[in-house]
Amino acid sequence: MIMLLGVGVYFMRRNASAEDYFVSGRDMGRWHIGLSVVATDVGGGFSIGLGGLGFAMGLSGSWMLFTGLIGAWLAAVLLIPRVYRVGSAKRLLTFPQLFGHYYDGRVALVAGVISVIGYLGFTSSQILAGAKLASAAVEGLDPGTALLIMGGIAIGYTVLGGMNAVIHTDTVQWIVLLLGLTFAALPMAWQAVGGWDAIVATVGPEMLSLDNIRPMMVLNWAITIIPIWFVGMTLYQRIYASRSEREAKQAWFIAGLFEWPVMAFLGVSLGLLARVAAEQGLFAGLFPLGAASMDPEIGLPLLLRSILPVGLMGVVLAAYFSAILSTADSCLMAASGNLLTDIIHRDRDDVPVKRQLRLSQLFTLLLGLVALALAAAMENVLSLMLHSYAFMVSGLLVPLVAAVFFGRRNARAAFAAMIVGGGTTLSLTLSGADLPAGLDANLFGIAASTLCFIIVSRFTPTTRIPA
Repeated sequence: MIMLLGVGVYFMRRNASAEDYFVSGRDMGRWHIGLSVVATDVGGGFSIGLGGLGFAMGLSGSWMLFTGLIGAWLAAVLLIPRVYRVGSAKRLLTFPQLFGHYYDGRVALVAGVISVIGYLGFTSSQILAGAKLASAAVEGLDPGTALLIMGGIAIGYTVLGGMNAVIHTDTVQWIVLLLGLTFAALPMAWQAVGGWDAIVATVGPEMLSLDNIRPMMVLNWAITIIPIWFVGMTLYQRIYASRSEREAKQAWFIAGLFEWPVMAFLGVSLGLLARVAAEQGLFAGLFPLGAASMDPEIGLPLLLRSILPVGLMGVVLAAYFSAILSTADSCLMAASGNLLTDIIHRDRDDVPVKRQLRLSQLFTLLLGLVALALAAAMENVLSLMLHSYAFMVSGLLVPLVAAVFFGRRNARAAFAAMIVGGGTTLSLTLSGADLPAGLDANLFGIAASTLCFIIVSRFTPTTRIPA
């Protein structure tokens, strides 16, 4: 953590403009970008969330990140060739600025608001993941203190160094995570529960299969996760930060492969081993009623605390903390970029460079504190992440697809579709209504957004965007 803060200070001294702060001077290569993308998408939230899925449903939970692979590769083939050139030519810093290019300032403003809200929720989920991990893994550390530590570090180095600090630390953080889980956590957990024979004897065969899942759940994941690769502010910042279109596309292919199968099976396998340990009675002192009474997301941290010796415990904790911080910092940068560029200064090009940098840091700090407060009020990491994804997707996907892939430029239709889509998903989520066939609220939000865009376009003038 001290090293991370040092990286933040280093890049604070090197950043010379808002372009350096938000898109790394547009000079990042494919490996830095690719590892940063996967570190952001499969950070601590998904790591802890995947452990929870492995604990609850076994290896079938890995299908969640298969949708990430599909989303990454589709974006590489379909999206990047279209938006990289626009971003480079127009010197764009944020995703909503693309809406301003295709539509107008009002649409860009609404996109900025939706993105800020969504990424605040996502930042909060990462801080909450870190607090859960720390409080469960470190004896005597209460969740409130853990929350303050994780939030303080993530906010601190992000405020200082901006996107340069984020991407450089992401690369190191994700390598630490991968090595720590592969060479420390997984083999020691496997040995602690007694190996394959003990696993087979302890849990049912459905936990070891890939079809222990309802098709509707896979559909809901796909509806939420695949589109986020087309509307995620963190991803556009990395597209703009790439030194060429080719490097950006290669980075997305790299990220997809690391999502699935690498991280998908690592995460759920560790969660499955935690379930085996719980069934064997390893956590009986804390949960006398057995695995059924446990929060699935704390099973993995408890397993690590129980089986890892001093030293290795530190390595694995560092790995998970790295993943958590790598996602929290990116999401915080996204929210800060949206607030400053798309809401506060959306119509101004005359702001002095030094003032831009200072305001960027101030807004990053303020939004970080809001995310910290939100994390303190929430309980489930994976739900908070998916709700944040769904809100952004249902509000932003339809106008993006209409403009980028169909060349339809209708600002009124885009504005209405964003409000209706995001509002539908948000209201259905908050109401807790039982939806038909177990469908996700996001599907209804996207459907409402599409219908709204078509209706408004039919009755108002639409401009074709030249290819």
